[in-house]
Amino acid sequence: MRGTHVAVPDERNESILVYVNGEFLPRDEAKISVFDSAFLVGDGVWEGLRLHHGVYSFLDRHLDRLFASAKGVHLDIGKTRAELTEILYETARVNGMETDSHVRMMISRGTKKTPSQDPRLVIGGPTIVVTAEHKKADPGIATAGISLFTSTVRRLPADTIDQKWNCHSKLHEVVALVQAIEAGADEALMLDPNGFVATCNATNFFIVRKDEVWTSTGDYCLNGITRGLVVELARAAGMVALERNFSLTDVYSADESFVTGTFGALTPVTEVDGRTIGSGEPGPVTARLSSIYADALQH
Repeated sequence: MRGTHVAVPDERNESILVYVNGEFLPRDEAKISVFDSAFLVGDGVWEGLRLHHGVYSFLDRHLDRLFASAKGVHLDIGKTRAELTEILYETARVNGMETDSHVRMMISRGTKKTPSQDPRLVIGGPTIVVTAEHKKADPGIATAGISLFTSTVRRLPADTIDQKWNCHSKLHEVVALVQAIEAGADEALMLDPNGFVATCNATNFFIVRKDEVWTSTGDYCLNGITRGLVVELARAAGMVALERNFSLTDVYSADESFVTGTFGALTPVTEVDGRTIGSGEPGPVTARLSSIYADALQH
């Protein structure tokens, strides 16, 4: 198995404690109701965070996105930013985690009294679950890079499912990934409704052309925290970083390509749809941006 979320195995994860609505439960005992909104209809929002040397990296940006997603889907989280922050740090504390940990906070609309889409059937408040794992990205992935396959599944416009919602409804991305795996690739590249390159199934996509860094307009992709930081950091370093429309032809003839995400940071892409990107090896611009991003994690 190859991909941006492949981690170094860690036996400590067998004994983690999971936060479920105010309780910390052993991994095998951490459960929610089969009547929960997230299970029934994918009704919920979430954030994936990185714990780095005792601090959640870019926590304010993650909380901004979480509350924006919740407001977008009209979901009352029922907790303040400070309360959610305390839950996140307490989850790390009870698991003895300091760094190289990946934490996922999931919030659904809550448990319903009967299977239905109707939010008026929710009993009580939202369901809040936090999973924390000792999780370090496999360094071999960043060294070798990954391959992508362009899925037939398109990203949705904002009047269907706003791609800025970090919500549990990810079926279109799962199907895109299945297509890519069946095609022999590691992950999926996805186009917008107009045929321009949008994003990947679980990460944001970049190309490098003549020392310019390009990513999509952001209209048809999740506003990735790492994506936004890479654009900002590149510009601050004097590089040209553009958010623009571009096609697969631009991708195939690019000098370099990489994807971004909270867990894997920057991961080189060496092949798309059977075409070798650049030299077929991780490139110098990708390496430079990876170093700049690693420095930003320290602050």
